[in-house]
Amino acid sequence: MSDKMNSRDCLQRAWMNTMELVRDFEMYSKKIDDDEVSCLFKRYAEEQGIQASNLREMYNRYR
Repeated sequence: MSDKMNSRDCLQRAWMNTMELVRDFEMYSKKIDDDEVSCLFKRYAEEQGIQASNLREMYNRYR
């Protein structure tokens, strides 16, 4: 049995993990009372959202 994953599986896993980070960072940004840290998490959520979108686009090419 091979330990290798195919491209589609890797893209799907990365996309799902990235979407989870988006949700987590967005939640942190709304619940933290420190404005500087809140803004940091908001920015991270937006950046991860872009990455998630790119991963999904690539994943859809392998469907």
